[in-house]
Amino acid sequence: MAKTKKKVDEATRRNNQVVATNRKARHNYAILDTFEAGVVLQGTEVKSLREGQASLADAFATVDDGEIWLRNLHIPEYHHGSWTNHTPRRNRKLLLHRRQIDTLVGKIRDGNLTLVPLSLYFSEGKVKVELALARGKQAHDKRQDLARRDADREITRELGRRAKGMS
Repeated sequence: MAKTKKKVDEATRRNNQVVATNRKARHNYAILDTFEAGVVLQGTEVKSLREGQASLADAFATVDDGEIWLRNLHIPEYHHGSWTNHTPRRNRKLLLHRRQIDTLVGKIRDGNLTLVPLSLYFSEGKVKVELALARGKQAHDKRQDLARRDADREITRELGRRAKGMS
């Protein structure tokens, strides 16, 4: 009997050490697809990330000359570093397969989409970023999402009350 290789599910992959998340991304954008990409970093950047310091608040990804670049990611300087310390907001290259880059370029050019980083984490000792192919939400879409979330919250509360016999 041949052993089948288990597919790594999302929960197992997310068990790794998360350094930073972009909480506003899911509010401001409709997420269509996600990708995992490696990040080209300098030594002091990795040390600073291991201390859990990074900010994805204003970060976004662009495609330049067939390469994907992560811009505006803030990794603060390593406080034990010397004159070889990195600049906090430099552009960082993302590592994806050529086929993935080509499909992303096609989708971005065709359909008014953007690349937004959702989270930055360590996976097996390597820094990875979860990129999302996303479309910007309008104000009324955001309001509908908030209303839907509030309604779901009320439903679960009421079900909990009924299960306890309170009403």
